[in-house]
Amino acid sequence: MGNRDTWTAENVPDQTGRTAVITGSNTGIGYHTAAGLARHGAAVVLAVRDLDKGAAAADRITAEYPHATVVVQELDLSSLASVREAAEKLGTAYPRIDLLINNAGVMYTPKQTTVDGFELQFGTNHLGHFALTGLLLPRLMQVAGARVVTVSSMAHRIMAAIHFDDLQWENGYNRIAAYGQSKLANLMFTYELQRRLAAHDSSTIAVAAHPGTAHTELTRHLPPFLRPADRLLSPLMVQSAAMGALPILRAATDPEVLGGQYYGPSGIGEQRGQPKLVEASRQAHDAELQRRLWAVSEELTAITFPV
Repeated sequence: MGNRDTWTAENVPDQTGRTAVITGSNTGIGYHTAAGLARHGAAVVLAVRDLDKGAAAADRITAEYPHATVVVQELDLSSLASVREAAEKLGTAYPRIDLLINNAGVMYTPKQTTVDGFELQFGTNHLGHFALTGLLLPRLMQVAGARVVTVSSMAHRIMAAIHFDDLQWENGYNRIAAYGQSKLANLMFTYELQRRLAAHDSSTIAVAAHPGTAHTELTRHLPPFLRPADRLLSPLMVQSAAMGALPILRAATDPEVLGGQYYGPSGIGEQRGQPKLVEASRQAHDAELQRRLWAVSEELTAITFPV
């Protein structure tokens, strides 16, 4: 696979015959992840909220890689009904799914709730993906070496905790802390899912990745007091969405990846650079909290996993 310190999109192995479902893939990191997989032969499903934007993204990928197979599936992660409908259609269309990449997300949004009454960031970033994974896992477990890759963030360390006493932020709201909770939940979900898959003797693995500080649409809800610093520091710290996609691509395709690993950029503070194996916070590895989060997530989504 070449020099392990300079892993690039060129290192993605042949994906011919594999099917990849990628959430939030019409723009940013998700788009470049989809393009990277399609380029190397995977049949790619862009699971997106906006079908027109999804179709435009599919057209861009196939224009660049005419051999690519790219289709669009409507999915709104902030609606459990939409998640169930999408999972049913995907399960019917694809008896086998090799890759599920839980990439979509919202960041620093003003206080809002999903149609199911969940705080928007927790409901979309964690619960929506939790439900989708649970519904699609039977398809993944039929495939030797299938992977679930969930995208977290350096924000899992920033003001982050799982607020079991007020998961939906009904008693006050801090958009930065709420985002941190959702990204911490993504990691805890990955570790608990991997433990369950291993106990089930499944060859399917759960892996996490983060893009560092990448230029994407996620920053549109950045609080006003952070915008001057963002403008000042961006040229020094922010990398392209294509570079931000590399840790996800590596987690999804590198044959040396193991279940429960976490990939991110190799530069200072993991903000930019080539993808490498990185470490999550101590809190993310708390097995008791992982199990507690899993139980409450099953209860809130009414989704039970086959492991």
